Amino acid sequence: MLNNSRLHFSIMKSFVDTGTAPKVEQLAKDFSCSKEELIAALKALQDIHGVVLHPHSSEVWVMHPFSTAPTNFYIESGERSWWGNCAWCSLGAAFLLDRDLTIITTLGAQSQQVVIEVKNGQLSTTNLYVHFPIAMQAAWDNVIYTCSTMLLFDSQAQIDKWCQRHQINKGDVQPISNVWEFAKVWYGNHLNPEWEKWSIAEAKAIFERFNLTHDIWSLPCENKQF
Repeated sequence: MLNNSRLHFSIMKSFVDTGTAPKVEQLAKDFSCSKEELIAALKALQDIHGVVLHPHSSEVWVMHPFSTAPTNFYIESGERSWWGNCAWCSLGAAFLLDRDLTIITTLGAQSQQVVIEVKNGQLSTTNLYVHFPIAMQAAWDNVIYTCSTMLLFDSQAQIDKWCQRHQINKGDVQPISNVWEFAKVWYGNHLNPEWEKWSIAEAKAIFERFNLTHDIWSLPCENKQF
């Protein structure tokens, strides 16, 4: 039976193993179903925010923490490479990949490049900050945009100038070391064949565990999935 967990695992494993997602045609073959059935299953997975599909083709665009399209976060290990959607995603991807690697990005998606190494499960750089300007309640209104704004900076002052320049409201700012630990928990189950989307209650508990108390992290009371 083609269910959300099996489909999610198949796509996520492909990202980890190959750096990209399988095409609809390949997934249909893998699950011995028609393309129409497979697309319906992908759309069901998208409905619970388990995947983001290209709107005109139903091919996989994003399965957090990975992207099939170029982003500001390039992850490299030997001859293999991946794209992460944002700072949070890239750290989660680094944990799932479970190998020594580098994350190459630019501060504020501007001109200053930084390289973050992960060796033996440890970050080489801990003096950077992740800015979260979009409220989590609105994150899925346009999740591609949301991810594009979760960037790295070297100081609060740099974030203040960036927000003013680009007319983006300042949100929560977290040290990269805390986001690294948070991302390991948030994405830790994403390569599990029995994966299930976090409920609102589970998401709130994880936010609280890592002292994510800014209004940006507020979620509705309903016990739905996030």
